[in-house]
Amino acid sequence: MKTHAILIAILIFLTHPLIAQKSSIDLVFTGDNNGDYVTLDSIYIKNLTQSADVMLYAPDTTINLLWTGLYEFPEDLSSLSLAQNFPNPFKGKTEFNLSMNISGMVAIEVTNLLGQNVARYQSVLNPGNHLFSFTSGSKNIYLLSVSAFGYTKTIKLSSITSSGGNYEIEYLGSGPQNTNLKLAGLVKYLPFEPGDALLFVGYNELGESGILDSPEESKIYTFQYATNIPCIGVPTVDYEGQVYNTIQIYSQCWLKENLNVGTMIDAPDIPTNNNIIEKYCMANIEDNCNIVGGLYYWYEMMQYTTTTGGQGICPDGWHIPDDMDWQLLEGAVDSEYKIGSPEWGSLDWRGADAGGNLKQAGTTLWMPPNTGATDDFGFTALPGGYYVQSQFWGPGHKCFFWNSNYGVKYYRNMDFDQKQINRQYLGSVVGVALSVRCVKD
Repeated sequence: MKTHAILIAILIFLTHPLIAQKSSIDLVFTGDNNGDYVTLDSIYIKNLTQSADVMLYAPDTTINLLWTGLYEFPEDLSSLSLAQNFPNPFKGKTEFNLSMNISGMVAIEVTNLLGQNVARYQSVLNPGNHLFSFTSGSKNIYLLSVSAFGYTKTIKLSSITSSGGNYEIEYLGSGPQNTNLKLAGLVKYLPFEPGDALLFVGYNELGESGILDSPEESKIYTFQYATNIPCIGVPTVDYEGQVYNTIQIYSQCWLKENLNVGTMIDAPDIPTNNNIIEKYCMANIEDNCNIVGGLYYWYEMMQYTTTTGGQGICPDGWHIPDDMDWQLLEGAVDSEYKIGSPEWGSLDWRGADAGGNLKQAGTTLWMPPNTGATDDFGFTALPGGYYVQSQFWGPGHKCFFWNSNYGVKYYRNMDFDQKQINRQYLGSVVGVALSVRCVKD
């Protein structure tokens, strides 16, 4: 009996770590347009921490995230896998990946819903991950099939443009076999560990809407498709004696005005950690803060904490946007490079027209020509200039916005003669003061 009890105890001890490590959460997705239910066509999910992704298709809009301590691969993976294209739906051009364990002849065909072949590619491919693009023509729905090793895999492509054009499958390059991508192409599974940052993008006929989160429990996500209206349920925010308007830009809710909180100090005085929020006003004139908001040192803005996405000097329930908050906004408003595009992870002037679509139009505050300014989404970016080395610069010509990333202190910049938006970083933020916007938690 004693021996039997010992064996049971050992078994429990050995299996307990596996039981403790195994856990899961369920994520459910739905859509809304200012109170009206929206049917989702597909949901793209990317694990930003682990660089893996998966695509869900209606009517199945749920996913179970399972973690087991170490990432475990199914044993029944075939020699070929085809991952869903991204973006989907797409406008004009989309990209897709296939992954192979062994070399072989691969044939790729795209057909329309009438069964007519519109594009074809055939070649011998080596083991590894292979990236392709497909340029659409005048139809909206296509079936893309990859045949190799005696079997075929097929995905559906949804185009949101019906303009005529040439159909083309283009080979973009190869790389090491991407097991995460392969797995996503075969089963609805995403590698995940608690604390991972996830990007969700929901698609339907209204366009696309994105959400950022690090889920810790099962929850329902609602993609919002309303835009350029006051934030739903929060049209204004009363904060430190000033009323701020809000603006809904798909699933993000932003303050419509630059933050203007705290006590003005005259340049070249330096703000300190003294429990008083201190700001600069352009040209040391406080009325300028009432027009374009204050200019803040990074540490003052963060209230001397270093938590990415922290509240800082924002109202309760709001936070200083981090780099991914900005990337989500840029993809939501740009006409060409959408949410999740690698374009937004690069430096310098990026995108097609995101900056113009965020700048206020029809105002004398921006110097002419105010290139590309439309303010289509109500963000109403104004040229508040900036402060560096005890001097004020750029009023009427430039606006600069901080974000809350501590390791690499990125900022965003829009100019009077640019319709793109600039992403840069500072090695040192000492002596630099920029504008601040807040985004809702």
